[in-house]
Amino acid sequence: MMNELPPDRPGRRFRLTRRGRLVLILTAVAVTAAAVLVPLLVKETAKPKGTTLVVPEGWRASQVYAAIDKALDAEPGTTRKAAAVAKLKLPADARSNPEGYLFPATYPVDAKSTPTTLLSYMVNTAHTRFGADRISSGAQRSGVTVYQTVNIASIVQAEADTPSDMGKVARVIFNRLAQGMPLQMDSTLNYALNRSTLDTTAQDTRLDSPYNTYERQGLPPTPIANPGEEAMRAAITPTPGDWLYFVTVAPGDTRFTSSYAEHQQNVQEFNANRRNASS
Repeated sequence: MMNELPPDRPGRRFRLTRRGRLVLILTAVAVTAAAVLVPLLVKETAKPKGTTLVVPEGWRASQVYAAIDKALDAEPGTTRKAAAVAKLKLPADARSNPEGYLFPATYPVDAKSTPTTLLSYMVNTAHTRFGADRISSGAQRSGVTVYQTVNIASIVQAEADTPSDMGKVARVIFNRLAQGMPLQMDSTLNYALNRSTLDTTAQDTRLDSPYNTYERQGLPPTPIANPGEEAMRAAITPTPGDWLYFVTVAPGDTRFTSSYAEHQQNVQEFNANRRNASS
């Protein structure tokens, strides 16, 4: 994530990324995005299989699609096309986009399996898990919908360095939302750019995308991955705290703070560790 520095002159401001990179951002950025999905009819043929498909926590829909294609010996892109026309059991807020609802688990693949049956299995599993009373009641306590909770959990899944950090990352998200601060999460930019990296450049933060949480306030329009049970638990019961900033100084060592000055010191330590590692 990124943290704002006081502007040095009108129209410009500096920010520090969650991972420590200092960037210069132009404040006047028009963020617009349009995504047009053209449904394609897909002829699905069952493949003779007797195996399993493992969907890890944090996989994006694109990764799940590719894994299903491989499991069924289908042409690349077959499952993506199937997802565009399948009648999946998704909340209205999802607008037929299954991102966040392809529940991480191990699924059987047999001679009757098709892209649609596997996608339906995953979405129905998510619907059962996310429709539980503890999820809906937890979302209500936080003043968000279940879909928004899945969205938050997907960011937690992508940002937390360890499972024990998940509750704190969730609390940072809620604290920033409550204060009207942009989330400034590198993970949302990575999603828009279809990549995974620790480095965020000034050009990245000017990306014209609704997933650019450096410039856009609030949550991204959809989840950015498919969260697991621990991330969902963190999203409905975030750890109490007043943190607004965090940076992973070293593997297993993520520093959370409400003090910008303290955060700057943590970022300096992170940068020093990166320099030492690269040298």
